[in-house]
Amino acid sequence: MEVILYIAALLAVIAFIVLVVYVVITLKATKETLNNVSNTMQGLEKQIQGVTTETTQLLNKTNRLADDINHKSAKLDGLFEGASGIGDTVKDFNQTLRQLSNTVSRYSKEDQEKAAQAVKWGASILEYWNKRKRK
Repeated sequence: MEVILYIAALLAVIAFIVLVVYVVITLKATKETLNNVSNTMQGLEKQIQGVTTETTQLLNKTNRLADDINHKSAKLDGLFEGASGIGDTVKDFNQTLRQLSNTVSRYSKEDQEKAAQAVKWGASILEYWNKRKRK
C-alpha cells in the first residue's frame, strides 16, 4: 500500500511539474507579446510626436498666412476706397460736363437767333449800300 501512495505522490509531482512547465511557457509567450506591444507603442509614440510637431508647424504657418492675408486685404481696402473716390469724381465731372454742354447749347440757340438777325440786318445794309452805289 505504501507503493501506491508513492506512485500517487509521484504522479502528483509529475502533474505539478507539467503544470509548472505549461505555466512557464505561457508566461514566456505573454512576456514576448508584451515586449512586442511595448515596442509598437514606443514606435507609435515617436510617430505621434513627429505628427504633433508637423501639425504645430503647419498651424503656425497657417496663422502667419492668415495674418498676411488680413494685412494685404486691409491694404486692398484702401485701394478700393480710392477707386470708389475716383468713380465719384468721374461721376461729378460727367455731371459738370453735362451742365456745361446744356448751358453752351442754350446760349448757342439764343445767340443763333441774334446772329441770324445780325446777318439779316447786315444783308439789308449791304443791299441798301449796293443800291445806293448804283444810283
